[in-house]
This record gives sequence, C-alpha cells and structure tokens, in this order.
Amino acid sequence: MVIASIDLQDGKVVQLRQGAELVLQRDNGPELAEEFDRYGEVAVIDLDAAMGKGSNRELVKPLLRKAECRLGGGIKKVEQAREWVSLGAKKIILGSAAFRKAGKEGNGPGIDGGEFGLQLPFLEELAREIGRERVILAVDARLSSPGSPPGGYEIVVDGWKTPTGLDLIKTAQAAEPYVGEFLFTNVDREGTMTGIDLAPVRALREAVSAGVTVAGGVASLEEIEALAALGCDVQLGMALYTGKVNLADAFVRSLNWKKASPAIPVIAQSPDGQVLMTGFADHEAVTETFRRGKLCFHSRSRDKLWMKGESSGNTLTLLRLRADCDRDALLATVESAGPVCHTGAWSCFTTDRRYTGEFLQNIIAERLRTPRPGSYTATLDDDLVREKVREEAEELCTACNREEIIWEAADLLYFATVLLTRAGVTVKEVLDELDRRHKK
Repeated sequence: MVIASIDLQDGKVVQLRQGAELVLQRDNGPELAEEFDRYGEVAVIDLDAAMGKGSNRELVKPLLRKAECRLGGGIKKVEQAREWVSLGAKKIILGSAAFRKAGKEGNGPGIDGGEFGLQLPFLEELAREIGRERVILAVDARLSSPGSPPGGYEIVVDGWKTPTGLDLIKTAQAAEPYVGEFLFTNVDREGTMTGIDLAPVRALREAVSAGVTVAGGVASLEEIEALAALGCDVQLGMALYTGKVNLADAFVRSLNWKKASPAIPVIAQSPDGQVLMTGFADHEAVTETFRRGKLCFHSRSRDKLWMKGESSGNTLTLLRLRADCDRDALLATVESAGPVCHTGAWSCFTTDRRYTGEFLQNIIAERLRTPRPGSYTATLDDDLVREKVREEAEELCTACNREEIIWEAADLLYFATVLLTRAGVTVKEVLDELDRRHKK
C-alpha cells in the first residue's frame, strides 16, 4: 500500500527537511486528503501537537471524514486515541508516549537518567480499548549514538531530537503483541530524497510479523518496488509533493505482480458496499483507471485494455482503490452510471439494487432536483416536511402492532430523509455520527 502524508503545522500542510527546515507549505488539506484517498490510506500528522506547540485539531477533524486516515501527533493518552477513533481516524500512530516513562516530561537525553523505556501497560490498555489492529507504533530511528547499543538503530523522540537508548529491533519485538503495525522512519534520510537504506528495513521486517510501513528518503519507484518485495508499505512525503514520485505509478509498483501476474483480480463495489462485478487488471489497466478516473480492466478474451461501459455508457467512476493484505487483489469503490451487468441487471450478482438509506436519498435528491409531474416529494417544502416528520413520529409512537410499527417507521424514515436532503445533510453523515457515538 502507498500512503500519502499530510503533515500539519501552524494551520498549513507542510513538508520539513530533517523535521526542522520548512521546504514547502500549502493550505488545501481537505482537497489533498480527498485526492490521496483514491490510492490508499492517508497519514495525517499534527506536528504542532507532536512538538507540544499547540494543535491543529480543527483542521484535522474534517480530514478524517474525507479519507481513510491514520492519525499521529501528540497522542499521549488512551482517552485521546479513543476520541480520535470516534471522530473517524482508522488507525492511531503513537510516538513519544510509548517510550517515555510516566512523570518524565523533560526533553533531555534519557539514556543515563532512566527517562525512557517501552511503556507496555500503556500499549496493552490502548490495544484493549481501540483494538490492536488500529495501533501503529512509530519507531523513528537513526544510527546509534555514542553510549547507545553499538551497530544498530536507536529510537529517537521529540521531533527526532532526543535519543532514547532503545534499540529498534528489540523494542519492536517487545511491542509487537500490542500493535498491528510499525511505522519506521529512517531519520538520517528523512526529507533528503537521497534514497532508502534497506538494511534496517530488512532487519525490522525479519524481526516482526506485524505490518511495516517505511518512510524517510524514498525517492524512486524502484525503491517502492523493492520495499513491496520485502512485504512493506511505503509512506510518501517530500517525493510526492515535489513531483519526484507520482502516486498512481507508486500504487502500481507496490502491487504483488509476481504472484498475480499477468493480471490481478479486481472487485468493484458501490459506495454502500454492494458488490457489482469482478474482472482482471494488468499494469496498463490500473494505470489507465487512475488516469481516466474510470474503472478499466484487461479483457482476457480479447487480450486488450477495456474500460467498463466504453460502449454502453454505463461506466464506473473510481472513488477509491485498495489492495488486499497480500497486494495481489484489488477492491474498487465506484459510482455506476447505469446497470453494470451485460444482461441489464444492476449488478452481475443480483438483479435489483439493495434498498439502502443512501439509495433512498439518491431517489429523493433526484426528485427534488428534477421534479416529475405529480411528484409528491417535490411538493415537500421546509415547513411541510417538518410538519410531516412530527406527524409520523407521533403515529409511530402510537402504533399498536408489528405491522403498524413497520409501516409508520417507513413513513418517518422517508420524511426524515427528505428533511436531511433539503438541508444538504447526507445519510452517511448521520451514520458517521452514530459511528462516532458507538466508538466514543
């Protein structure tokens, strides 16, 4: 998987060299998150929170609903992590809090003073509260400093300023029971685009079975391919923003083509998760999918590129593409322009579309946008729809049996959805709020 990074500082998207020197600055975080989400998860890092210099909280929150985000920066308590998950963060990235002992808040080297040590009780509690699969441990490391374990890499914290005396490999092995993934940043290479050093990556990959994402110095597609061959994901920052690496090309190179060659299976699904069709895609088809924004396949019978709907017009607009855990299968989330199956059915697996809240809202939105003659929905202005919601809520409360409850609940759901649609609120936003409450 290719993960694009959005680093936040002073309310802006930034890229820093060696964690200090400002190289570039942008102010379009939401647009970047939406674009990056097409290719993989997005790493959102609040640098100010990480440095203890404030917070970009209000800038972070909308990003969590625009993309599948892994969030890091200044998360020191289980309650903070749980709140961010409730707000939409898919995973939580931990840094200094996992290594600094309680009550040791100074920024000086802790090698002699005993300031640092892997905080296993904290990691265990966090894994229990939000799930081990949501926990990413950032093991930022550089070649060991004098007085530290020789010949290895030493974990550093506080914006890479403070050495901990903790060995990269031993610490990762001890933490693995409580984390689903490690984020390894080679601090010596970070932001320099001088290329990666595969030696510590290989050592970490061989030492743990949890997922490993690599950042720091990645500057070419060949390096991304080499990391994928080791079974590692890659997080891109400077190389992406400076145009040295293209996300679409990086995505293609990160797939397991050796196992899936010559074509990789693709499952297309609607935004609400209903399976539409399956097909196969080679390098060209995946590249063209990103270029056109429409799902493309490799036709095995004709041995050529084929864009779904190129003759019928029933194209599949790409929203998001994801590789599975082995990187040898793809899941495409798409918007269909019409029936997907060549038989005229909505899906290759079922004749009719499953009736969902999103489907109901799409119908209502269309009736409000382009009213049909005699359309009742189109007559529902703001005052009338609110009156109907109150009326149907009362009727639901006085329903006497199962059949009446179903009937009145359907009425209430319909009018409530009209109210939402007229107010510009989506059903998904309501479900997101319920999801937030469930996870809080």
